[in-house]
Amino acid sequence: MTNPLGVEALHLVELKDGRFLIQRCTSCTKHVYYPREICSHCGSAALEWTAPKGMGTVYAVTTVRRKPAEGGDINVSLVDLDEGVRLMSRVESLPSDAVKIGQRVKARVHVKDGQGIVVFDIIEGSAP
Repeated sequence: MTNPLGVEALHLVELKDGRFLIQRCTSCTKHVYYPREICSHCGSAALEWTAPKGMGTVYAVTTVRRKPAEGGDINVSLVDLDEGVRLMSRVESLPSDAVKIGQRVKARVHVKDGQGIVVFDIIEGSAP
């Protein structure tokens, strides 16, 4: 996939359309996220887009306190995908204070008001 606006613009278009893609370097075979023009591992420009399986583990979590009128508390989580990249996002399938380090999660794209973001849901039976 090419886009004259660059890799970040392409990434945002894909999210808006409900698709979550990361990059994989064809030189060193490592995955890269957030999108880049050059591999952050080996410096190669040979990056290709791929759909991750979306499975991951909560690496860290904190709760952002918000007024109920503003949607209530949310968690901010760092999630390590099985592909080896780390994302900052949130886990939506549990109350914010119930998200724990070590829980297994699955990514999905949430599209609202024409914007797509990657969020996570706890995998049933997952225990930290």
